[in-house]
Amino acid sequence: MNRARPSAAALSAAIAGLALVAACGTNPYATSGAVQPVSLGAQQQLSASTVQASSGAGQAQLATSTVEGLGAVLADAEGHTLYRYAKDTAKPPKVACVDACAERWPPLVSDSPALAAEVDAQLVSLVTRPDGRKQVTIGGWPVYRYAKDTGSGLALGQNVSADWAAITPEGEKAAAAAGTRSAAQTTLGTAEIGGLGPVLTDQAGRTLYLFTRDGRGSGSSTCDGACARTWPPLLVGGRTTVAEDIDTGLVGQITRADGSKQVTVGGWPVYTYARDGAPGEATGHGAGNTWYAIEPNGCKVDPSRRPDAAIATASSSGY
Repeated sequence: MNRARPSAAALSAAIAGLALVAACGTNPYATSGAVQPVSLGAQQQLSASTVQASSGAGQAQLATSTVEGLGAVLADAEGHTLYRYAKDTAKPPKVACVDACAERWPPLVSDSPALAAEVDAQLVSLVTRPDGRKQVTIGGWPVYRYAKDTGSGLALGQNVSADWAAITPEGEKAAAAAGTRSAAQTTLGTAEIGGLGPVLTDQAGRTLYLFTRDGRGSGSSTCDGACARTWPPLLVGGRTTVAEDIDTGLVGQITRADGSKQVTVGGWPVYTYARDGAPGEATGHGAGNTWYAIEPNGCKVDPSRRPDAAIATASSSGY
């Protein structure tokens, strides 16, 4: 979401996430190379040169990157987006994110000032944290990573609350370009549906489904043409955001036959159902004994369960 030693809480969360995957069968982390690593629509290019900061306890690096929809932001040496916290202060620099907050938002620490390519060295300094460690500051603002940004090019912490924002090379808050976020955003959320329990939803709150004929981790979709009109694939549009209770390590994408990018969760391509009339409906669950609502952990909802609403009657084709 920076590969410092993980906190006990973060490690426990990671183990729990893997356990959920294992409970469904094949671990998507070990599937064939056809499943593309998640980029969530963000295109990032690290600056060609990053200037390393020496540290007695380790090394901190800064790099500039471009995240689609946000523009230029700061990142660490591994490409993880850096953030600023509104409850900190810049004049004078002061840290407010400690303890549990710092587990979720690991501070970028170093024993000496970090210099960054394309960043004014006069903006870069250090502040002493309450535990005595030195944290890098930009324009006076202490900088952090986000624990759920599990790879380079992600900015899932952007506006996760009103207090957090990606930080620019000038120390300002990164902001989405006008019209970009609303027009291009794809969102994964969750909802509780009577009779089924928690399920994944899209940005409009519609239930998401998997198609067993696709095959877990196959890297392709078998639902095209008429099938895709009934079961529209959830496509990647620009940046993708993920709700707090969804493990970002489960989220990926595949390339469909028409060249579009489709979201996958736990190795399964995900779809909506055209006959679900409103958020909270899951009338496609069990259709054709091949379509099932998908849980937040990437598993299909138990086929024996039934939503409170009537189940759609499946055609002989399973569509």
